[in-house]
Amino acid sequence: MADLSVTLAGVKLKNPVIPASGTFGFGREFAELYDLSLLGAVATKGLTLEPRQGNPTPRIAESRGVILNAVGLQNPGVERFIENDLPWLKSKTKVIANVAGSTLADYEAICARLDGLVDLIELNISCPNVKCGGMAFGIRPQDVKEVTHVSKGALKKTPLIVKLSPNVESIPANARAAEEGGADALSLVNTFTGMAIDIERRRPVLANNTGGVSGAGIKPIAVRMVYEASKAVRIPVVGMGGITCAEDAVEFFMAGAAAVQVGTQNFSDTLACPSIIGGLNDWCDRHGVGRVSELTGALKLN
Repeated sequence: MADLSVTLAGVKLKNPVIPASGTFGFGREFAELYDLSLLGAVATKGLTLEPRQGNPTPRIAESRGVILNAVGLQNPGVERFIENDLPWLKSKTKVIANVAGSTLADYEAICARLDGLVDLIELNISCPNVKCGGMAFGIRPQDVKEVTHVSKGALKKTPLIVKLSPNVESIPANARAAEEGGADALSLVNTFTGMAIDIERRRPVLANNTGGVSGAGIKPIAVRMVYEASKAVRIPVVGMGGITCAEDAVEFFMAGAAAVQVGTQNFSDTLACPSIIGGLNDWCDRHGVGRVSELTGALKLN
């Protein structure tokens, strides 16, 4: 049996497999299918200060090899999460709270509220930025650095992961900006922006017109971006984007990831995460790898 444990920003995880934010709720539905203690951690659905109803339907659509979503951060708000979901989830596994906001003050307040209550905080900076007229905080390096700095300043106990958008000019530049702002780790990639069209109605499939693209089809792009980000910073990187099996996870490790998040695959295979954990152990055993952490950055370029 290989040692699958990893340390992420000072937090030890029993293995490097984490369900991605927005694909696992707060874990209750999946807990009916398997023991959540099998997981390295759970990344919660995005949390805002106040409850959000999300976007109108339809807000999820399938396309070849991918799905598009425009859920719009539907969530009960941070206070209800703390009261109703957090104690239960903490009793099962490590908790990564994904947080979102429209202003710097939003991020600061929600980080301060969650500080010390969760194991890690993951900053969703793909949300519209009121200050910049709707441009996401995660687009320009200067905004990445500023929102990271403000959020980190509100945290005394909990390490901060910054989740990078792929819809940018330079992933390395934004990775460095997050590190300079005080991030303890990075996660990437968030969804790409895309559109699907109903050619019979001549209208977009999604009520929001556009949505975030995820699924197996984005994996090669995500692997490349994780590689670039990991080379640009000294802090650990969590890789995600199209992971469907243990071999996909190994690609991300070799590209530089210390852990991985599994997203869309949870929809089509509810046992995806435990299957990937078991597959990782088998892969390591077959290849004489004693510790999965040995794979991080093991890529040999041609």
